Amino acid sequence: MPKLGVNIDHVATIRQARRALEPDPVWAAAICEMAGCDSIVAHLREDRRHIQDRDVEILRKSVSTRFNLEMSINKEIVRIAGKIRPDQSTLVPEKRQELTTEGGLDVKGNLNQVKRVVEDLKEKNIAVSLFIDPEKIQIEASKKSGASIIEIHTGNYAGAKNETKAKQELARLKEAASFGLKLGLAVNMGHGLTYQNAAAVANIPGVEELNIGHSIISRAVMVGLFRAVVEMKELIGANKGRQG
Repeated sequence: MPKLGVNIDHVATIRQARRALEPDPVWAAAICEMAGCDSIVAHLREDRRHIQDRDVEILRKSVSTRFNLEMSINKEIVRIAGKIRPDQSTLVPEKRQELTTEGGLDVKGNLNQVKRVVEDLKEKNIAVSLFIDPEKIQIEASKKSGASIIEIHTGNYAGAKNETKAKQELARLKEAASFGLKLGLAVNMGHGLTYQNAAAVANIPGVEELNIGHSIISRAVMVGLFRAVVEMKELIGANKGRQG
């Protein structure tokens, strides 16, 4: 059974929509840990669209399971990671105009640069994972980079428009996982996984962890909304009672 890493980026997305103090992603991380998750994932983007520097500083101090910082290979972000020293850094591609990460890191095409970042982070005792597409050429390059973990991008599987395509993409994931394991890499998977499609990926032999964010936060908005309304009704009713 794979472990579960919960990505809390979209808690910060809601907060940043109003530049407010809530909802607090650090509080969300604590709730996720109390619920039994195995790691907390947060992506410090170059444009700071959701997670902020202060968030990662506090998360580093407060997370009691494992703190996984998603990040680009931008020099500033690498410097921050070196200062914060998360348990793990997952290197991902990043474009300013994208809504979310659109694909895996091109390790093959940027091997020397990725290798330097991996070495820099490992010197600070940070485990390094590379977020890549399920392609043998990228898995081989990941091994050459010195990283010990790969996270295979499940977006094509998650976004499949029909069952036939989903089965094809699932087969690609299985093949990629098997190949990564043969090279001695730890294999994680994530991106676009939901309550409807995660089980099949969880059953892939050798997968150590699934990293899931948007679907969990989306469900939390729905299953927790009723209680939030009830509590506010109770609060304003109590206040009216005191004033009367």
